[in-house]
Amino acid sequence: MSGENPSDTDRTSSRAPGRRSAVHTESRWPMAAAVLASAVLTLLLPDDLRLGPRWAVPLAEALLLVVLISGDPGRISRRSTALRAVAIVMVVVLVGSAIWSTVQLIDDLIHGGHETSSADALLLAGGSVWASTVLAFSLLYFELDSGGPAARAHHMPPTPALAFPQHLSPELNATHWRPHYVDYLYLGFTNSTALSPTDVMPLAPWAKSVMTIQSILSLMILGLVVARAVNVLA
Repeated sequence: MSGENPSDTDRTSSRAPGRRSAVHTESRWPMAAAVLASAVLTLLLPDDLRLGPRWAVPLAEALLLVVLISGDPGRISRRSTALRAVAIVMVVVLVGSAIWSTVQLIDDLIHGGHETSSADALLLAGGSVWASTVLAFSLLYFELDSGGPAARAHHMPPTPALAFPQHLSPELNATHWRPHYVDYLYLGFTNSTALSPTDVMPLAPWAKSVMTIQSILSLMILGLVVARAVNVLA
């Protein structure tokens, strides 16, 4: 042995004579928890803000998550076209549901809906929709950046779509550092509150476009919901 002490997030992907290639994996459970939290938030929404029947979107999310966990349990490392397609479909369902709920909430605020006459109901609905967008977009960044988590585990491209501080400041760059789901969750949260990039810079056109869409949705939710709630309380 060379005395190397690999971290518990590393796996050996292949062995060549005299050398070991490490795979820098991450646990699937944080992203799984985010999907389940999104499903719960969907169940809390009023019927007119939900895409389809009450059970439809949460069931679809749960089934797709089960397929992902079954195909690559524990730590994310398996590069599979089928699993990649399942992950993308799941993200599309999450983001589509969040955008639908946002549009319906804004329509209710403009034209009047049953939850807009009560500040408590409005804040609960608005908070649930806003949190759903944060989770959905964080999972979108997580799945699209640098080919997805399995691809990142094996190899990081020289120019990622999203540049984290560790990419931009060499003195902060830990050996074999990879962004994990919590990093993308933080990106989704800060982009929805600051309405602009904070410490993570979008480099790819798709990343800039997606962050712009998320900021617009968040601005509409926070601005209109708070204004309406204040008006109701007044």
